[in-house]
Amino acid sequence: MKYSAQKGTGDILPADIYKWQKVEKMYADVCHSFGYEEIRIPTFEQTDLFARGVGDTTDVVTKEMYTFDDKGGRSITLRPEGTAGVVRSYIENGMSSLPSPVRLYYNITAFRYEKMAKGRRREFHQLGLESFGSTGPEIDAEIISVVDVFFKRMGLRNISLHINSIGCPSCRSKYNEILKDYFRPHVSSMCEDCQARFEKNPLRMIDCKIDGEKEVVQSAPRLIDYLCDECKAHFEGLKSNLDAVGIKYEIDPNIVRGLDYYTRTVFEFVSENVGTQGTICGGGRYDGLVENCGGAPTPGIGFAMGIERFLMEAEAQGVEFTKDDNVKVYLVGMSDTANARISQICYQLRLNGIGCERDLMKRSFKSQMKYAGKQNIPYLIVIGDDELSSGKVKCKCMADGSETEVGLEGLTDYCIEHMA
Repeated sequence: MKYSAQKGTGDILPADIYKWQKVEKMYADVCHSFGYEEIRIPTFEQTDLFARGVGDTTDVVTKEMYTFDDKGGRSITLRPEGTAGVVRSYIENGMSSLPSPVRLYYNITAFRYEKMAKGRRREFHQLGLESFGSTGPEIDAEIISVVDVFFKRMGLRNISLHINSIGCPSCRSKYNEILKDYFRPHVSSMCEDCQARFEKNPLRMIDCKIDGEKEVVQSAPRLIDYLCDECKAHFEGLKSNLDAVGIKYEIDPNIVRGLDYYTRTVFEFVSENVGTQGTICGGGRYDGLVENCGGAPTPGIGFAMGIERFLMEAEAQGVEFTKDDNVKVYLVGMSDTANARISQICYQLRLNGIGCERDLMKRSFKSQMKYAGKQNIPYLIVIGDDELSSGKVKCKCMADGSETEVGLEGLTDYCIEHMA
């Protein structure tokens, strides 16, 4: 029987994995520079965590989760995103006792049963971070800065920041009534999802994938015009902080995000490049989520970005990813005695952090040389009985063809000095 990867999943092969590693390392470096520390959370959680955290009216919960009963009869769900799991960990592990703000970042796989499209998979990879404990707009600007710095250090261009405020529960409750009055004459002609959201969460009608481009949605009242005084002040503070560091932004009243836990600040980084236009990264504030998941009232904010989507954008923009030379030297063996000595040398080199290879396929001298060339290994050393007898070898630089004679006993030290 021939097996293949399941629909919506895929292998990341050695020919591409170095790009992922570059992105992941740069992301970690940027997060560390802002004082964020890595957290690793389980792949699956109790289903109710996502229903309460993400929101039981969202497409993620109602249509896209991978949910099953385990052998104990408990309802388990593969994580569709990272925030709910991080919040659960924050509460369970008593992180509220740590100095605030608590800054956490992550690199996870996530799972959503959704329609296949370019840049979308059912198993996907996500970079994100969460910050807990700070109520002011300064932290909002800080996490936006994390994304901005990351994009710039990765060489991405023409990415615009869109920001909005969706208010607090108080002003949003009043706005929802205004929105329902507006949509009431039109709701019967809208999609089934919007008809269901009309009573439960009319704000999400603005984010509808089907009706979103219709004039009735485009002309709807915008929440940003109905913010309470505190939410207005918070949004003005966000803009002032972004202005202070020189991060340009566009106010976009249509951003509401697809998850129910957001409050006040929401934002998206959007590609302006033809052919890849769309959201690269999105996030926002969720001041009620920790309490909703069983913790003490705690303000929070975070973002997430799909690595697949990021790499697609980077490729479209011509961002270059340099593949590191992990293997620095190839040792060609000319006899059984030489091969035994090469085994010892390779062990010592690897012990000292120098990547190396030797023949394991009983290739001829010519075939070994050909293999080393195909692998683009930068240095070559030939060891045969003559080299063992003389105690000297020649280290050849493949880039320019130059050769350096090195004593066999000092070969490890030479490689450490010149190849590390």
